[in-house]
Amino acid sequence: SDGKVWDVIVIGGGATGLGVALDAVTRGFSTVLVEARDFAQGTSSRSTKLIHGGVRYLASGDITLVREALRERGRLARNAPYLFKAQSFVIPAEKRSNGLYYMIGLWLYDRLAGNLGIGKAQYLSRAQTRRRLAGVKAEKCAAGVRYYDGQFDDARLAVALARSIVAHGGTVLNYVPVTGLTKDDAGKVNGIDCKDTISGRSYTLRGRLVVNATGVFADALIAMDRPGARPRLVPSQGIHLVLDRAFLPGDDALMVPKTSDGRVLFAVPWHDKLIVGTTDTPIAAIEYEPKPREEEIAFILTTIGAYLERAPTRADIRSVFVGLRPLAAPTKEGRATREVSRSHKVEVAQSGLVHIFGGKWTTYRQMAEDTLDTAIAAGLLAKKACITADLRLHGYVDENHHLDDTPLACYGSDAATIAKMAADDPALAARIHPDYPYTYAEVVWGLEKEMAETLEDILARRLRLLFLDAVAARESAPAVADFIADRMHWDEARKVRNIKEFRVLTEQYALTV
Repeated sequence: SDGKVWDVIVIGGGATGLGVALDAVTRGFSTVLVEARDFAQGTSSRSTKLIHGGVRYLASGDITLVREALRERGRLARNAPYLFKAQSFVIPAEKRSNGLYYMIGLWLYDRLAGNLGIGKAQYLSRAQTRRRLAGVKAEKCAAGVRYYDGQFDDARLAVALARSIVAHGGTVLNYVPVTGLTKDDAGKVNGIDCKDTISGRSYTLRGRLVVNATGVFADALIAMDRPGARPRLVPSQGIHLVLDRAFLPGDDALMVPKTSDGRVLFAVPWHDKLIVGTTDTPIAAIEYEPKPREEEIAFILTTIGAYLERAPTRADIRSVFVGLRPLAAPTKEGRATREVSRSHKVEVAQSGLVHIFGGKWTTYRQMAEDTLDTAIAAGLLAKKACITADLRLHGYVDENHHLDDTPLACYGSDAATIAKMAADDPALAARIHPDYPYTYAEVVWGLEKEMAETLEDILARRLRLLFLDAVAARESAPAVADFIADRMHWDEARKVRNIKEFRVLTEQYALTV
């Protein structure tokens, strides 16, 4: 709106868009990212919290995809060690022969990781398996295999990426939905119309390259570019149940290798809870807050209940969260197999709008590199090399500073500052809920340094309380809202609206139907 022309405009502030914007700005392109709501509010905060090569893709023989994912897993472990944890998984086997079969696959998995491996797979005897999987029924543990994969906090990684973009001179804006695309006389996209939903002001931003990185919402943007275009996505949803750690108290995660729906099921320790998932349910409508279905909840409870000594019930569910997978529909051309095998696709529309479809958190960096390389090859940008493979993210401390178990570990180099804020001010040292370690110092940090704009931004994504214990999040909401309103000079109406909207949300996560 001020005559500035950006090199790159990225639409979408999830894993994909943040990755693209960081790649663009570090190549030396002037870059702005706009997100309709909050960073990672959609699919990108609702993952299984794994940075993994995809053990199950090995079974389908997709070696290229596995190798790419394992390489990217190793890079994230080096570039943001404070957000990454090498997590051990145990696959129990009811027959020893099954254990040997899994061992062969996991030996290959380790080999594919090469020098970026994070731990070697090992065969476990009956006694070792039972010891590692306390809480799992004895008859499921005739043998086992233990292997390693990566674990992380998805919404926290999104914040680290957003701050990295800003640190390198880029601009990131949340709560700025795109209302239209602008085009030149030749029909080429040359910018976006957007609206700041907090101030109510509208803007037009001009850019040489516009990237559609909106994940499950990609079809809406395609329709802005080409009204009446055929939908490109076949969305499916996956739910996760959060249980207390007591159901699986050991340090190892459980991987159930075969479920009735043909997927694998994970039960993984995370922030002192247990995340169990996931499902794969085709859905018709795309929503910001997809709802868990009764049959999905029942499927997970039944499947995990067959393994655990104490079968969890609905009453044991602390939170349930739902994500939509942006699966790219195969096109009708003869490239079908390659399209299905690749985890993501980059396409350049006739208008010059660049779409990045599919993918997952693990490969976000590679997806970004492919997106920019494709735009450069199409002549939309000058040729500049990608430098993100070894780029340390905001919060990097040092190579050995891996995620430890202290409450502030996921802030990396910012942790000391937040701890000092709490030490200097008893009001900021206070916890927002007696059962959880989150403090008001973290609330201030989220508001002042991490672009949180709503009560939900704080309680769902800057702090992960909604995802860990929806009832506790609801209980802490009024006091946290009072604190935010006071600190950020909200009027009463805004405060009341924030509390009300958050309370409605917690009902879905807490299953209090």
